[in-house]
Amino acid sequence: MNLSTLIRSIHVTAVAGDLEKEITGIQIDSRLIGEGQLFVAIRGTQVDGHKYIGKAIEKGATAILCEEMPEPTDGVTYIVVSSTEDIVGKVATTFYGNPSKKLKLVGVTGTNGKTTIATLLYNMFREMGHKCGLLSTVCNYIEGEAIPTEHTTPDPIALNQLLARMVDAGCEYAFMECSSHAIHQKRIGGLTFAGGIFTNLTRDHLDYHKTFENYRDAKKQFFDSLPKTAFAVINADDKNGMVMVQNTKACVKTYSTKTMADFKARILECHFEGMYLDIDGREVGVQFIGKFNASNLLAVYGTAVMLGKDPEQILVVLSKLKSVSGRLQPIQSPLGYTAIVDYAHTPDALENVLNAIHEVLNGKTGRVITVCGAGGNRDKGKRPLMAKEAVKQSDQVIITSDNPRFENPDDIINDMMAGVAANQQHKVLRITNRLEAIKTACALAKKGDVILVAGKGHENYQEINGVKHHFDDREVLSSIFEAQQS
Repeated sequence: MNLSTLIRSIHVTAVAGDLEKEITGIQIDSRLIGEGQLFVAIRGTQVDGHKYIGKAIEKGATAILCEEMPEPTDGVTYIVVSSTEDIVGKVATTFYGNPSKKLKLVGVTGTNGKTTIATLLYNMFREMGHKCGLLSTVCNYIEGEAIPTEHTTPDPIALNQLLARMVDAGCEYAFMECSSHAIHQKRIGGLTFAGGIFTNLTRDHLDYHKTFENYRDAKKQFFDSLPKTAFAVINADDKNGMVMVQNTKACVKTYSTKTMADFKARILECHFEGMYLDIDGREVGVQFIGKFNASNLLAVYGTAVMLGKDPEQILVVLSKLKSVSGRLQPIQSPLGYTAIVDYAHTPDALENVLNAIHEVLNGKTGRVITVCGAGGNRDKGKRPLMAKEAVKQSDQVIITSDNPRFENPDDIINDMMAGVAANQQHKVLRITNRLEAIKTACALAKKGDVILVAGKGHENYQEINGVKHHFDDREVLSSIFEAQQS
């Protein structure tokens, strides 16, 4: 693409060099630069891209987009803007032919439920015969083709590349998680959304945002930027729901399992195999459990309605959908107890999952044994809150290691233990080794009990001192249960 065309939609403060040259690609990582490409120097939270302009030129960059004019190099064009972070999304969108305008793109944001809702929408619309794309924490998909992911929301260039590939593959719809980091860092800048979904807001990522208000406002930015042609489907059961849409131009619709809303649901029956729901006056059996999943399914239903689908058809497909990998995923022991693997890694998510388990037990004699930890180098304030919630709703708690990253796992466990009252200490075991913690939970469990293994869900690794070691809670449990059969 011609460089002058590429920068036509952005405000430029200075230029040095020839704008009439062809650009073969865009990169924000100097290590990935190829011949004839544009390097965008971004002042990131960890690294300032301006320090790598020389490296980018050495690797073949013929144009530099930056915030301050460096010493010029022959044959290289320099374009100065006030904020490269603000405009990189617009440039990437232009380079890749504005793919989000050629799809019906729906973004999902909130603390919990993003992966479930985005994935179920992707599966639903494929079941309805549409070609679709998915951008999620677990994996990205382009009409069935899996593309591994490192972040919940990719950087603007990778994001537009993926969306362009979706368009080329004939996709009509794309569903994506929009994390607070991605919104704040303008990774979704320049995209055109057909709709947005708000799930809920509880404490998370305060290591990055510093305050809950900053975290909330980052989510709100997404709805502030929606065009008037878009819709916003909002959880009315969360007190922050209407805050999200105070300044939106989009058409606002609400969903609720508790109060008056545009889309309503209530649970009629609940078992570990699934539940019966009443959605807008129609009964449907689904393969999910828990009030929070009833809310997630209602968000899926409401979004599908807003995308023009027939309510009856939506409910038929909803009844066929299965749980997302690592989200409230049950595994049966041959000894008669149930293990549930879930990604719950916030106090609210842990509360929701434990509530769901108690809803099914509903007075039965089975005990609840919870195995949980907390991630290292993340919000320390939520650690004691998670332990407190686990102890509150469990008969036995085993606190263990999650992804310690660069922290000592015993220090993380100490932080969690601060949330356990003195008269509750007898309910808690500390077992740092996660494999041993899960084995111990299984040794303690009896027929009718439920083991919750929380925190990692779909993840198949433990990150220790910067190295990812293979570890999958589901594999560990399956191996233990196979041994029980022999």
